Amino acid sequence: MPASLPLLRGTLDLLVLKALTWRPMHGFQITEWLERTGDGNLELLDSALYQALYRLEERRLIASEWGTSDNNRRARYYTITTAGRALLKQETAKWTRYAATVSAILSATRPA
Repeated sequence: MPASLPLLRGTLDLLVLKALTWRPMHGFQITEWLERTGDGNLELLDSALYQALYRLEERRLIASEWGTSDNNRRARYYTITTAGRALLKQETAKWTRYAATVSAILSATRPA
């Protein structure tokens, strides 16, 4: 199995916002969703995730509240805000355009 891919700078915030579009989640659920959806290809560090959650909450792109997890433990649940959804939409469009452009360049079989 190939080594995990390091996350590009700024990508984790976008991925966390996407994860939270489905439902409120606590940190471990977010990590599980990202690993499952990315087929385990991304290198996710817990410390980076919690820094991203703090950063997103500080920018009011997500909100949090305490709740009880499935295994009856206290956990902080995060939800995406309206501002977070707007930013996700905008940044997804940019990312998709960027990825398509880089893919086109790397797939080139002849000079322009």
